[in-house]
Amino acid sequence: MLIKICRPAIWILLFSFLVMAQSPKPQKSATAETLDALIKEEVKTFKGKVSLFAKNLDTGATYGLNADDKIRTASTIKLAIMVEAFAQVAEGKIKWTDELLLTDKKKVSGSGVLTEFSDGVRLPLRDCLNLMMVVSDNTATNLILDLVTADAVNARMEALGLKNIRLMRKVGGGGDSQAGKDTANKKYGLGAATPREMALLMEKLERSEVINAQASKEMLAIMKREQFHDGMGRTLNGVQIASKVGALDALRSNVGIIYSKRGRIAMAITCDDMPQIDWTDDNPGYLMLSRLSLLLTDGLGK
Repeated sequence: MLIKICRPAIWILLFSFLVMAQSPKPQKSATAETLDALIKEEVKTFKGKVSLFAKNLDTGATYGLNADDKIRTASTIKLAIMVEAFAQVAEGKIKWTDELLLTDKKKVSGSGVLTEFSDGVRLPLRDCLNLMMVVSDNTATNLILDLVTADAVNARMEALGLKNIRLMRKVGGGGDSQAGKDTANKKYGLGAATPREMALLMEKLERSEVINAQASKEMLAIMKREQFHDGMGRTLNGVQIASKVGALDALRSNVGIIYSKRGRIAMAITCDDMPQIDWTDDNPGYLMLSRLSLLLTDGLGK
């Protein structure tokens, strides 16, 4: 009686083993294939080049398009400058209360508010850093670089294993780093990076792996206060976003994390080589950043 009961079970187990052994290797999931198709369909008629990388920090799912291409950073390189400032404070080299002298000669055009301040004003380092990240103040950026130096920023990125994120100089020129003196890097302007490494830097911040847990938390808190939301997450309401935007005549770029209900999606997206100059909120690059961020958040969501 015992033999009759066990024999079918043995045959079932043997049959299951044979089926598993002969099964083909798992293919790319339908969801991943769908996301790839949606992204490529979205960008195929875009007038310019799109490079991006994104990762769901909760599931590990990733997607990239030209993810390892070296791109111009524009103001997204200010993220690396912020990291170095926090590192030097943690090391005791500088203090948040150190006062930086603003003069008319040090003012540079572009984004920010310090060009409206009086000649001779002294500003704490902490205030300058907040202005650099929250309103992308170019003058504040240069005041910080006079203190921490561009070469130190690059050395910090190297130490973090980010070999492609490089700051070339101050905004508007001057203060060239060693990387910036390389003629091959002149085409990148302010800075260079790859989408994969910029997204990785965001992941390291979210995982409290940059300097220390408290510093990582503070840097993300500053990024959550950025005042420009014309790109990634543009149409998302009630969703927390930590971000940094970059813009040039032919470029729009975003680096950050969208804290969606379906996961924390770290991403870096750059739209470059756009043929027409458009400094309105409806720049085609901003609209593309918005649509791609939604596709990535949905497609990589758990």
